[in-house]
Amino acid sequence: MEWLSAENVVAVFTAVLGILASGGVLWYERRVPRRRRIGYRVQMDTPIGSDVRAGRPNFRLGLFNEAPEMSDATLVLLRIENDGSQSIADNDYTGREVHGLTAEFTDRTVRAIAVTQPPGAEHLMDHFTAAAGMRHSEGTIHLPRVPLNQGQHFKLLVLLTGGPVGSAIRVTGGLRDGAVAPNHSTTPDDTPPLFSRAARVITVLLTVCVVALATIIVARDDSRPPIGCARGELTVTGSTAFAPVARELAKKYEKDCEGATVTVDAHGSNAGIRALADAGAAAENRSPAVIALADGPKPGGHPQLRETRVAVSVFGLVVNDRVPLKNLSLADIRRLYRGEIADWRQLGGPDLPVLLVSRDANSGTREVFQRRVLHRNEPANSSRDCRHKDDAEATVVRCELSSTEQVLATVAELPGAIGYSELRSGSDLKGVHRLTIDGAAPSVDTIGETGYPYREIEYAYTYGRPPADSLVSSFLTYMSRGGGQDVITTHGHLPCATPKGLRVCGEG
Repeated sequence: MEWLSAENVVAVFTAVLGILASGGVLWYERRVPRRRRIGYRVQMDTPIGSDVRAGRPNFRLGLFNEAPEMSDATLVLLRIENDGSQSIADNDYTGREVHGLTAEFTDRTVRAIAVTQPPGAEHLMDHFTAAAGMRHSEGTIHLPRVPLNQGQHFKLLVLLTGGPVGSAIRVTGGLRDGAVAPNHSTTPDDTPPLFSRAARVITVLLTVCVVALATIIVARDDSRPPIGCARGELTVTGSTAFAPVARELAKKYEKDCEGATVTVDAHGSNAGIRALADAGAAAENRSPAVIALADGPKPGGHPQLRETRVAVSVFGLVVNDRVPLKNLSLADIRRLYRGEIADWRQLGGPDLPVLLVSRDANSGTREVFQRRVLHRNEPANSSRDCRHKDDAEATVVRCELSSTEQVLATVAELPGAIGYSELRSGSDLKGVHRLTIDGAAPSVDTIGETGYPYREIEYAYTYGRPPADSLVSSFLTYMSRGGGQDVITTHGHLPCATPKGLRVCGEG
């Protein structure tokens, strides 16, 4: 079901988690009792006697040096503070004795105590009296029930003997709804946490959910399937120049439309027109599942075929890299293809014979070249291998091949060879380069502006009008006006459905 999609599940989970987290915090604040807590930590534990166990003895002057029984003396600074969330009153201490807390110094004897308080808390000193339980015995100090506001503290500077530095120090006592425990101070090198552990956990969970949702949305293919998908089988035939576009369109349509099979079988524009006409006749004048693509309008004699203008294709002349010419005039091109120029020296090129590598009679690319550039037919075929004349009376070598790929490969292989192809084809082929015509470069971007002659409209032909719910009709719409426009543009053609394409296609 659509509402059970992955992104919806993650979005709902994220929203629920956020609501639960907010409600949990509110419940905790209102329902869970705040705990009382006394924390303690040793801020200094250092030897001041001469009885050191490693290294050099301490240097001492004055009373430290003169006082008796100080050879193993140590000084400890012990900080005791209210680090809980509530203030602590004297009746919050739960011990049975008069005193509230006990500080124990393992293996050491307490010799002297000094109590200090922070500025503004001088009143705390009133509690450190013998009547309030302040006393010491051996290695133990009994501390009064000192009331402490949240964050308040006091310190004990204790002089000890009899044990080494680092011996265990522990503070114990009972608190109502609370505890006494060691804590840790933030040193200058520490970075205090901005958030509590619970806040960090919730933040991480929410972040993971948001990232997961964003990943699903980005990775998901949002391209809409073609409008009016149809099932069945379809054959696309005709132009070899437009075949790469047709193959990619077929692959995308099959992916988006389950149950559709589109086969591209390109053998040339004229061959495709004849195949479509034969298929229509065999189907007793019903529209067969065949679309014929043609470079330019169909030849006469096929009144049943119905045209759809799909795109504008630009073609270009290609020459072997051994011929360094970059431009040819329209007049020189016509002289080449009338057989009047047999060597490239006649056009300022190298001493190489001219080899005309052309397409066969089924080619729409050849039809466009003859109609748009030469204004006449090409000369007769004079060679089967594109290297040697089979007709001794021919003035130039001219051969015919059945596909654009064969033309490009042959021109790249033979020094002095010249041919033609659709603009996008052979863009990465080594050994050939394109020619401008009268200084105008073959380019889709400048169609209609530079007067470049070698261009033509790509037509899609059907036998009559196919049914509206047929695969033929659906694929034709997809190719000419639907999502196929991006594929056509990617392959270097100008879709007729674009504003510029409408004008150029309308000019014919």
